[in-house]
Amino acid sequence: MRILLPLAALALFAAAPAAACSPAPGARVPTNMELVERADLILVGTVTGGTSDPDAGNWTIAVAPVTAIKGELPPGPLTLDAMVAPDAESALLSNPYDLAAAHPQAEAGACNRYAFPLGTRVLFFLQSQGDGWAPAEGLFSRWAEDVLTDDAPWLTATKFYVEVAALPEGERGTALTARRDELRKDTANPVAQLLADDIDRQLAGPNPPLRDELPPLPDDGDGEPAALDTPEEIEGAAEAAAAAARCAAAAETDRQMARCQKRGD
Repeated sequence: MRILLPLAALALFAAAPAAACSPAPGARVPTNMELVERADLILVGTVTGGTSDPDAGNWTIAVAPVTAIKGELPPGPLTLDAMVAPDAESALLSNPYDLAAAHPQAEAGACNRYAFPLGTRVLFFLQSQGDGWAPAEGLFSRWAEDVLTDDAPWLTATKFYVEVAALPEGERGTALTARRDELRKDTANPVAQLLADDIDRQLAGPNPPLRDELPPLPDDGDGEPAALDTPEEIEGAAEAAAAAARCAAAAETDRQMARCQKRGD
């Protein structure tokens, strides 16, 4: 299946329909606990630079590790497929008091955040990929949110979820509930109430699907169901869509925009 994206629209950071990246039927946004469990490395890092090749449609950022919340601290800088924010509009920082929604760029057609202000400090959730690292699995996830201070609520929540994830599965609910109840007692502290609200979301369990499962297809005349794109094909198309969106965001000429369009085909 080929997904053709309105790349000029994707270059804007207004809220575009979530369907632009075509999540597979049944796909869910991971809860914050699920994101912690899936990540091989959870890292606070500073965006120190990047590379840009608009003609080829390739961008990377360099990340200097600060501290590892889960996994081993890398010995040197990391390179991730993302871009240094090309303008003030795309340099929007995460809302430090929103622990539920991903960065607004996730709703701009690419399914996940992909542009970062130079010098920002980010909490990255990463999975090992070959010799490098890639965003932890999950569309519209909080895989990379700014945490500019050591007491940022998202950093506090993540540290706690890492501790809970290390417990036997049967003990996790009890640990979450105990911490939630403790935070609820601090009624004069709005950050404590935000953290308690987020723990409630984890206790509620998995998020509902972004799209319902498709009904069975009619057969194509030979008794066999008609061909349907596999989840792997749909995931590949979504990755291509994300790359095309990053490309379009930084395109400066019609020629570069045309190259971006080819990345989405």
